[in-house]
Amino acid sequence: METPIYLFTGFLEAGKTRLIQETMEDPEFNAGESTLILLTEEGEEELDPAAFAHGAENIFLRTVETPEELTPALLEAWRRELKFRRILIEYNGMWMIGDLYRKLTREFPVYQEIMVADAATFPAYNANMRSLAVDKLQGCELVIFNRMTEKTDKMQLHKIVRGISRAVNISYEYTDGRIEYDDIVDPLPFDLEAPIVEVADRDFALLYRDMTEDIEKYDGKVLRYRALIARDERLEKDAFVGGRQIMTCCADDIAYQGFICRMPGETVLFSTGDWVLLTARVSLEKHKLYRSRGPVLYVQEAEKTNAPEEPVASFY
Repeated sequence: METPIYLFTGFLEAGKTRLIQETMEDPEFNAGESTLILLTEEGEEELDPAAFAHGAENIFLRTVETPEELTPALLEAWRRELKFRRILIEYNGMWMIGDLYRKLTREFPVYQEIMVADAATFPAYNANMRSLAVDKLQGCELVIFNRMTEKTDKMQLHKIVRGISRAVNISYEYTDGRIEYDDIVDPLPFDLEAPIVEVADRDFALLYRDMTEDIEKYDGKVLRYRALIARDERLEKDAFVGGRQIMTCCADDIAYQGFICRMPGETVLFSTGDWVLLTARVSLEKHKLYRSRGPVLYVQEAEKTNAPEEPVASFY
């Protein structure tokens, strides 16, 4: 039996408790279902279950003090004891959300993840705790920047988010009660309507992220980019991976990412570690290495080249 989880993330005093309070006061969300509210840090605000849409009936508050405690086994034990039908988690901003996702089972799927951020303090958190900011932003559906004023640099907040994800929705909540939704257009740094889409070395990370988030618009496009080659014995003899090392937030998270490339009827002469200038047409196909449908690049031209000045691609 599935028990859905609603995750509320953000740093201390960002406003997570208030958002949970408002959510549970909303009768459209809270129709009286039995609910476990799991708290993982202690802030200045406290929940008031008596003010929820259906009062405190069928509401169970529990706390965990360390990320190691928060396991599917614990949730299952509480579910059997309390008979709740859903879970709201106020997640500690200093804990990595990725660790939680790796532990959760199918019985406890995450239905929604929302991040709350104080517009005044978030840039400092991002600068000093970049890995934690990336961890919270890269998987959430919505980030709410609250405590906005007319002096807040909205573009700065927008750029921080878009440097991590182009898919997350952004809203701005002002101190006077106004709510704005982000409508800033971020043009891609390459022309998708060109006969050959030229991708500069500095833009490979953006290409990779945009293609993985919205692959349909790349079907049939012809790309040209400088790739670091990787050979994989699981691939066909005429195939290789053309990608780059990508850094999301810091040196510790550098990882190789790329696309399957094929040269049907030809012998691949490239080796792992070669740099190659590729021109290839994108075809969206199912492939065993992707385990689903993904971009397969059919190579039209390929020639060895030198490594770029910055061999590691990033989003900055």
